[in-house]
Amino acid sequence: MKVLLLKDVYKLGRAGDVKKVADGYGRNYLLPQGMAVLATAEALKMADRVREKANVQRAIVNQEMDAIAKQITGLSLVFPARASETGKLYGSITTQMIADAIKAKSGVEVARRQIDSQPLRMLGEYKVRIRLTVDLIPSIDVIVHREGEAPTAPAATKAVVEQKPKAVVEAEPAEEPAEEPTEEPAEEPTEEPTEEPAAE
Repeated sequence: MKVLLLKDVYKLGRAGDVKKVADGYGRNYLLPQGMAVLATAEALKMADRVREKANVQRAIVNQEMDAIAKQITGLSLVFPARASETGKLYGSITTQMIADAIKAKSGVEVARRQIDSQPLRMLGEYKVRIRLTVDLIPSIDVIVHREGEAPTAPAATKAVVEQKPKAVVEAEPAEEPAEEPTEEPAEEPTEEPTEEPAAE
């Protein structure tokens, strides 16, 4: 079905745009939420008016949210987690946990639905985007490391150290990250003595 967007819709378009969408998405989400109307000839006549009104409203919202975007851009959040030998977490780091950490460290309240991420289920470093408006989508660093260990990946360590103290969820790691011990073989394989036949 074709719809006329009445509001900005992330990853779809801006108010005033005409878009072709799946019937279910339009009928079950966009239309009931008041985000769009069917793109009838009558509706298309008001497309320019919708676009102009949205442009004015968007500029106001972007101006209000600009300070918040600057405040959280590059924020680095560190989550210790229990994980298997393969790095898979026992559980996950959810968008709600990320939202809570953002509020705790920056004072900025973000709804979990504004966090553009699936639950994180593996150890590692992630770039997570925060949808403040259709134009303002700052990124933050989320580092998930094994519980009881300091983040040892060079990129992760750099990201944590370079941020201001208020932007780090945990205490800063020691100056030199602990190196993981490299396992050396217990003993070198010995050659079996070859028996020479006895002289007759």
